[in-house]
Amino acid sequence: MITKRIVVSDVSRLFDPLGLVGPVIIQAKIFIQELWKQSCGWDDPLSPELQEQWQEYRRNLAGLENLTVPRWVGTGGHATTIELHGFCDASNKAYGACFYVRTISETGEVCVRLLTAKSRVAPLDNLKKGNKRLSTPRLELSSALLLAHLFEKVVSSLGIRARCFFWTDSTIVKCWLSSSPSRWKQFVANRVSEIQHITKDGVWNHVAGLQNPADIISRGMAPVQLQYESLWFSGPYWLRSDECNWPSAPPISEDEFDPVDLEVKTVSAALPVIQPSDIFSLRSSFSDLQRLTAWILRFRYNSQSANRSTRRQEALTKLEEATKVLVRLCQQESFPQELADLTSGREVRESSKILALNPQLEDGILCVGGRLRHIVVAYIVVAHYHRKLLHGGQQLIISTVRERFWPTSVRNLVRKVLHECVPCFRVRPKIQDQLMADLPPERVTPCPPFQRVGVDYCGPFQVAYPHRRSRPVKIFVAVYICLVTKAVHLELAADLSAQGFIATLKRFSSRRGKPELIMCDNGRNFVGARRQLDELRRLFINQQFQSDVVREANEEQIEFRFIPARSPNFGGLWESAVKSFKLLFKRTIGTHTLLYDEMATILAQAEAVLNSRPLTPLSNDPDDFEALTPGHFLIQRPLTAIPEPDLDGIPENRLSAFQKAQRYTQQLWKNWSKLYLSDLHNRTKWTVRRNNIAVGTMVVLKDEERPPLKWQLGRVTDVHAGEDGNVRVVTVKTKDGSYRRAVSKICVLPIRDNIVSSNGEN
Repeated sequence: MITKRIVVSDVSRLFDPLGLVGPVIIQAKIFIQELWKQSCGWDDPLSPELQEQWQEYRRNLAGLENLTVPRWVGTGGHATTIELHGFCDASNKAYGACFYVRTISETGEVCVRLLTAKSRVAPLDNLKKGNKRLSTPRLELSSALLLAHLFEKVVSSLGIRARCFFWTDSTIVKCWLSSSPSRWKQFVANRVSEIQHITKDGVWNHVAGLQNPADIISRGMAPVQLQYESLWFSGPYWLRSDECNWPSAPPISEDEFDPVDLEVKTVSAALPVIQPSDIFSLRSSFSDLQRLTAWILRFRYNSQSANRSTRRQEALTKLEEATKVLVRLCQQESFPQELADLTSGREVRESSKILALNPQLEDGILCVGGRLRHIVVAYIVVAHYHRKLLHGGQQLIISTVRERFWPTSVRNLVRKVLHECVPCFRVRPKIQDQLMADLPPERVTPCPPFQRVGVDYCGPFQVAYPHRRSRPVKIFVAVYICLVTKAVHLELAADLSAQGFIATLKRFSSRRGKPELIMCDNGRNFVGARRQLDELRRLFINQQFQSDVVREANEEQIEFRFIPARSPNFGGLWESAVKSFKLLFKRTIGTHTLLYDEMATILAQAEAVLNSRPLTPLSNDPDDFEALTPGHFLIQRPLTAIPEPDLDGIPENRLSAFQKAQRYTQQLWKNWSKLYLSDLHNRTKWTVRRNNIAVGTMVVLKDEERPPLKWQLGRVTDVHAGEDGNVRVVTVKTKDGSYRRAVSKICVLPIRDNIVSSNGEN
């Protein structure tokens, strides 16, 4: 039984790095491609026809035992001339190339020997259905490219300088290679360009198909036939004669081919109508615009000058005329009626907005008090003076500009220039914001206390150990807060390592129960802790003997969820808890150094105070339910409240402890939903919906540890929209890598591309 695996194994035994028996091996390559086209499995038996075909191929391989290949190519010291001749050809199933060495000895004896060959199966056109192959001209061009690559290897291996000739029997390929690549379509142009570059020192000629040895390798041949084929091992007969007897073809004209087969690139050009004022969009700098206009004026003058000696060729030094031309163009577009009135000798109409300035016409320019009145390019002029004055302020720019120009609404124009100036923005960047997002389900779905928690670190704090002479050591406090009830749990952490956090997590889980979700900052210690917990989970799963308890515990895994890096507003709940704890600690302890047990006591007391804070606004009605606190969800009363009286003296028939406990618990969650949860609907900040940031926007990453001018520049490569469609997190690529940042930690640069994209389609 023959399978595809056996066929590939048989082919891999044929070792022919020089391609001397390439016509035999190409038959195997074509057979394997046929198996791929039929989607044969590796171990599925082939059809009887294919099995018989492969067995016949195996039997023919026995003919290779009697095959002899002449390997001396005549390149000894007595050779006076050495030439390389490459041939290429393609069929509808494969294409190939082969190289021959032609040497002429001192006695005039000519020797032609096969040096190397290369073959490939014809690729399938995947863009079309039905496994259609490439067109024949494209396959012929691919064989020419294969010949060029083979030529590179031959030249680098031999290390000799020889005349090079390249032969093809395709007239359309010869036509492609004799013209510029830019004239052809992309597929042809790319390959023609590479072939021309590699074979620039050689000559491409045409050969008849029957005299092309590459035709053998493109179609394949049995070993028995190959050993008697002199065309393959010695090349065409005319290579052993003088060069004057070599075949020559008449010049090829493109008119002989169908334009569709020739794949000529069709270019359609439409000439746009250019207005004189369009020159202002060609440059963003006023000095560059002046120089461009000056060059245009010089070109017009020189082209109209009949005498070459009168043409201007000196360097551009005087740009006054160019400035006047720009001003005329701007005023013709902005004040056509005023210019028409003054040109005809009439007074400016009373409806004109520049009537109060008493405009006068001088040299075709509207002037007021001897100064230029108005230009559309005022923005470019103001930006020019802004840079010239070292990014000066508003009053300085206005006074300097009005010394020569008099733009209307100059103050608004200067404000716009200052607002869109990137260097000025870098000094005082404006932080981006977005409409405050809706609360996530983890915050608004009732659950037992500490089932879904957030965690953060604060510190360091100085702690001393009794009976030790060592200096005080640094410790930290891990603040766990319930996302639903805002209950707080405080744990001491020895350091900021992953091991220290895992220790606090174990103590927290032992007292409060294992949480199902932990949200935290994107700190290195938390990332390391998650990695180690994942390793522990995989270790438990891989145990050979698993009890029901272990299997049940593995199903209740703790989910870690990280907020974007350097985005504390995403973790405002635990940030607020940290702030409250620090406030209590600093006001109570200050800068004193506590003993370890004293620190533990202070943490317990601070935890009780934090869990006794009201979750809802206080009421002045004494009959109202007492203020809802996190302690109600922990011990059914505030932790700092006076304990309830002993109920042992009350008759049992007057109490229904289970019903009262159930009623009390339901009342707690009802008050939580009505009073606390409803109050969370208010957005305390970021109440306005902003335009979403688009991909490609240039931004500056905020870094609290550096001055604004040293903040990193980056480009937004991806946006992460929330459920409401608003983008609050983006991926920014900088010179140091890509980072995920909240929009509150980036500043959008005031450049035109950013302005257009942010106001575009979102």
